Amino acid sequence: MEERNQQPTETLKDIKQLMERSSRFISLSGLSGIAAGVCALIGAWIADDILSEAGWRFPADPFRNITGDLVTMRLLFLGAAVFVAALLLSFFLTYQRSKKLNLPIWDHTSRRLLWNLFVPIAAGGLFVLGMLQYGEWRFVAPACLIFYGLGLINGSKYTWTDIRYLGYLEIVLGAINMCWIGYGLYFWAIGFGVLHIFYGAIMWYKYERNA
Repeated sequence: MEERNQQPTETLKDIKQLMERSSRFISLSGLSGIAAGVCALIGAWIADDILSEAGWRFPADPFRNITGDLVTMRLLFLGAAVFVAALLLSFFLTYQRSKKLNLPIWDHTSRRLLWNLFVPIAAGGLFVLGMLQYGEWRFVAPACLIFYGLGLINGSKYTWTDIRYLGYLEIVLGAINMCWIGYGLYFWAIGFGVLHIFYGAIMWYKYERNA
């Protein structure tokens, strides 16, 4: 009798797993979030050194812009390098997890996830480039955090819903940063570094530890 009672429960679990696999990208690895967070913290540490060499001190004068093409180029190159490193590490770790789960890493669900994630982020990137064109650095960090949070919320319906709460925290952090101009690099490090590591650890513990 006990075995018969367990069969419906197991069947329901199987159905639930099949539905999740067909509608959500569940190969997303928590370790990828940790790796991205570590890359962000390293990038923030290097950026702090670059700004210190240029005579920039925190809290920075909100009416003073970064001067010098060399400093600007170094910061832009550093940002691009951090982004590429985080993206490659995240892809590799997610690919490894998809192989363990025997799931495709590129299907209609992952395409939906990427599209919904990157549309707000791309819009934010264009907005930031517009600010940089006029030498406006004060709101770059808040804009990055807010648009990134919007991307996470928008894409969360195609992966684990936990990502949505990370998006909320990014938006709140960006809004707080708007009131503390001059500490953008520290908020950037918290949002892209600490929060990523924290949520990556939660995701790993919740979905990957037993697997």
